[in-house]
Amino acid sequence: MAGTAAVEPLTVHRSGNPASPTVVLLHGVTDSGTTWPDLLAHWGGTYDVLAPDLRGHGSSPRFTPDQLPDAPEVMLADVVALLDAQPAPVALIGHSLGGLLALRAALARPDRVRALVVEDPARPTGARRPEPGFSAMLLGGTQAAITDRDAEVARMRRETPWSHTEIDAWADSRPFVDPEYLREGLFLGDAAWEEAFDALAVPTLLVVPPDAPMAPRPDGFDNPLVRTVVVAGAGHCVRRDRPLEYHAAVDAFLAEHAAGG
Repeated sequence: MAGTAAVEPLTVHRSGNPASPTVVLLHGVTDSGTTWPDLLAHWGGTYDVLAPDLRGHGSSPRFTPDQLPDAPEVMLADVVALLDAQPAPVALIGHSLGGLLALRAALARPDRVRALVVEDPARPTGARRPEPGFSAMLLGGTQAAITDRDAEVARMRRETPWSHTEIDAWADSRPFVDPEYLREGLFLGDAAWEEAFDALAVPTLLVVPPDAPMAPRPDGFDNPLVRTVVVAGAGHCVRRDRPLEYHAAVDAFLAEHAAGG
């Protein structure tokens, strides 16, 4: 459990039907709570959707200098606070960094998570400092999208199968990433991975591409609550690369578990 309490709450984007079961969406690094447009359009009013901007992203608070050395714990505390504020357990969905946070939140608050979906979650290494090359790559890509958005959008349309709405949302989120987080706070902490999946006490759907170096080893854990779906032809952003397959798997899982079924 996180030991570093965050002070300022996250910005949370709410959509869907407030009378429906609640789903919380946790985005990946350099994205924001606004980068789920196709999933929200697909669901319509099926769920009450809460999509926070993680700390250091979107319009949520930036990290203070004192928080950056404990960034993973601060981000987990943010997510746990959001879960604790809900009137009932939620379905929790995360991608990449958001997938790791969703997993850790489900471990910390199993009573607040009805069902968990993790899309190619980021595998922690135990590092307590950012990897300079990875940070530099993200900083460069973020700056490119800020400097010449049109060129970056055109490149993504050439190089990915993502929809125009997804690419536009992706590009629009880039100017709102805290560069100090990418430089000083982008590390994942505790290296437990297969052990974490073994410890899950909530129904879990792990959605991964065929080539998924970050995924837990199938022979590394044995938890009947964890179901794995491998989506052919997808990369790290499964829901953007293969939305029909992603929606089919996640819709079926949530229909089974989101409302307590």
